[in-house]
Amino acid sequence: MPPERRWRSSGKKHDSAGNGLSAAGDRAFASGCLMGISQNACFKSIQDNQFGTSALTCRKMASKLYSEFQQPNIERIRPVTQNTEPETRGRKPASGNRPFIIPIFLTHAGCPHRCVFCNQAPITGIKQNGITPQNLRTRITEFLKYKDKKRKPIQIAFFGGNFLGIKISEIKSLLAEAAEFVNQGFVDSIRFSTRPDTIDPGRLSLIQNFPVSTIELGVQSMDDRVLSFAHRGHKSSDTGRAVQLLKKQNYEIGLQIMVGLPGDNPAETLKTGYRIVGLAPDFVRIYPTLVLAGSPLAKWYQKGKYAPLSLEECVTQVKNLYLLFKKNNIRVIRMGLQASEDLEDGSSLLAGPYHPAFGHLVHSEIFFDLAVQALESANILGDQAVISVHPGSVSKMRGLKNENIRKIKQQVHLQSIVIKADSAIAEDNLILSL
Repeated sequence: MPPERRWRSSGKKHDSAGNGLSAAGDRAFASGCLMGISQNACFKSIQDNQFGTSALTCRKMASKLYSEFQQPNIERIRPVTQNTEPETRGRKPASGNRPFIIPIFLTHAGCPHRCVFCNQAPITGIKQNGITPQNLRTRITEFLKYKDKKRKPIQIAFFGGNFLGIKISEIKSLLAEAAEFVNQGFVDSIRFSTRPDTIDPGRLSLIQNFPVSTIELGVQSMDDRVLSFAHRGHKSSDTGRAVQLLKKQNYEIGLQIMVGLPGDNPAETLKTGYRIVGLAPDFVRIYPTLVLAGSPLAKWYQKGKYAPLSLEECVTQVKNLYLLFKKNNIRVIRMGLQASEDLEDGSSLLAGPYHPAFGHLVHSEIFFDLAVQALESANILGDQAVISVHPGSVSKMRGLKNENIRKIKQQVHLQSIVIKADSAIAEDNLILSL
């Protein structure tokens, strides 16, 4: 019997898409938008929320939704006739359930100033600001039509701006409209993203009677020097205070961080990771710093004052953060930015480590490291090795265009590497047979 060796990366299991248990919501977050949405971005948002549905069917759904957005003629959901007061939020959602996300983008809304890296338009696909109660209700109603009946929970998500930084009257109006869908049982809860320095007792009191379950904070870094370079306008201490306040209120907490910011380096990025671990959020997102046209960072780049990370450097840094969070049972629900038309056609991306399958690259590098470690510690008697992995991890093991296979052969001097699928193996494991 040939020897077998089992190797696994530490931490909890993630989905085969490579972006954590909430990947569907993140894809919708990156490609969905309000009025002004492109039809192709609409297709992507629908497709990524409709697991198991063919691309052709999703394309037809998107075409219908897109045309109805241009000339709305939607039957409104019946008005609430009882329980008209907003419901108090319930307990935070179970961490293992992937939500169906209805994304509502408030591009730059509530932001006190422009951060150096920011230009929301090419990331979200939104070309204009502003949302009325009517088109909010229309959007939610339309998205609910395309939800798989088995998908739970359902969340209305306000993204793209600084939610608690907008006018109080607007906060109440948006939450009240969204809460109607919760009160009627169509939606389970509401989530939004905001800056750490907008979390205080007064604002939390404002939202406490609405069914908000999840709050994400745009942390970006826990290094005050890096935050200053990025023109964030808040400090790492604001993040610490915000997380503690949210924990007292039992919200599900997500922290968004970035790698490759001006003034940052791999050691400081990892320090940010350790400080995030100390805050113990429920989940994190990790984004690369890109040079987007129209952002202040674009001017720095064009003047030679900023150099972005290479794709290889960025993947390695994100991999190290991912493994750190995984080891500490913190879900990583997004690595990299979701593909959008503006990013894909290069019209808005000037430079930086963008890749439409960034999360896949990270997981491929993890499997490459595992395989090399296993092979170098094994007693190789021949010129062939068999590596068995879970069926959902075969592409990660191979790497894009079989790049992992090519590099492993070169590094450990093998003539042949066979990859086998075995559903009995955990998704983050591999078994080596020589």
